[in-house]
Amino acid sequence: MRLILKPVALLTLLALPLVALALQAPPVHEHRLANGMKVIVKQDSRAPIAVTQVWYRVGSSYEPNGITGISHALEHMMFKGTQKYGPNQFSELIAEQGGQENAFTGRDYTAYFQTLANDRLEIAFELEADRMRNLLLDEKEFAKEIRVVQEERRLRTEDKPKSFTYEKFNATAYRASPYRNPIIGWMSDLESMRIDDLKAWYQRWYAPNNAILVVVGDVQPEQIVALAEKYFGPLPPSELTPLKPEVEPPQMGEVRLKVKAPAKEPYLLMGYKTPVLGHADAEWEPYALDMLQAVLDGGSSARIEKELVRGRQIAVSAGASYSSFSRLPAMLSLSGIPAEGHSIAELEQALRGEIERLRAEPISQREMERVRNQLLAAKVYERDSVFYQAMQIGMLETIGLDWRLAENYVERMRQVTPEQVQAVARKYLVADNLTLAELVPQPMDKPRGFARPLISGGRHGG
Repeated sequence: MRLILKPVALLTLLALPLVALALQAPPVHEHRLANGMKVIVKQDSRAPIAVTQVWYRVGSSYEPNGITGISHALEHMMFKGTQKYGPNQFSELIAEQGGQENAFTGRDYTAYFQTLANDRLEIAFELEADRMRNLLLDEKEFAKEIRVVQEERRLRTEDKPKSFTYEKFNATAYRASPYRNPIIGWMSDLESMRIDDLKAWYQRWYAPNNAILVVVGDVQPEQIVALAEKYFGPLPPSELTPLKPEVEPPQMGEVRLKVKAPAKEPYLLMGYKTPVLGHADAEWEPYALDMLQAVLDGGSSARIEKELVRGRQIAVSAGASYSSFSRLPAMLSLSGIPAEGHSIAELEQALRGEIERLRAEPISQREMERVRNQLLAAKVYERDSVFYQAMQIGMLETIGLDWRLAENYVERMRQVTPEQVQAVARKYLVADNLTLAELVPQPMDKPRGFARPLISGGRHGG
């Protein structure tokens, strides 16, 4: 997941003082309940609303083989009722208050959120606290919902050639890291999953001392702490057993795979193993990798779009992706679809050429300034969303980092030098550290995968 979402190309140096002013962070307040639950409140009074998010330190990277996808399946079941509130009543009550709610599961976390008028937050606290410890997990409801999850997997992965390739790519690139498993889980695991598996997972991880409550909006911190004490404070903590380490061994050579699937066009995916914050040899390396990614794919003026898509017209589309924020080391990836008349091999060589250019020569100060300005602008736009502000805090806290890293991000990016970008390119973007996946299109008229049941998809965010 990228934190930098919308670079803006036309920001000028003259605008920097205004940007700096806009980046002044509003106050953030922290509180910890006696049962271990952390409460973080960020005030933003631009509108009389607030977003409430409950984050659990559990996601697909916590799952052992055999029950992959269980965090996501449990997320579905969190809307199926407690003794006090029946199936789907949670959503109905939030809607009656004019609010919106949903949930999402990632590799390193599962989160639930509501957006409400700031004078109607109490219902969200009551409902979230109730289902944190009192979920029913009914077997009949699970039998129906696991079919929804299986259908979601077909729609999002097995019927989408690029997603299908990405899944096979991760399973090949990672040898030991749990990032090799898909968030939604392998189909065979979903088919053999039982309600007792979910009950054990729920009891193990859904506890106040494994959760972070984040509230951002037009609120008073003391009001939020009082509500948290009232509803979450009485919940008993659990004994949390640390995970066994699953350390990815060094990759000792280039790895290639071909994925055959019904598709209209070929697709190339390349990934270099890279460190993230908390796992790098030097603290500045992940920031330099972030800068490197922005140089390659930071908008229409970035190198890949300018040189390969609009310039040489080798690719219909291409890009680069990296995030310095994750619980475990991950990858810097490049991907693209070759233009008509060009092959996957030509696209691969073109992308390798851009990597070699980064390794061979430092980025000019002018290009670095342009990228920095785009990053600054993106940070300003992020502040327009109370949801995104809360998401940054929750994500960082659940992966074991401090939420203040988000506040310091721009300053750390200012300190990255062209020589540091060149250094991480030379150190990490090497052939022995590379995995390449090629999607080989197959005829579209041949159905693949599974018979499709007549059920609708889940209502949550996935």
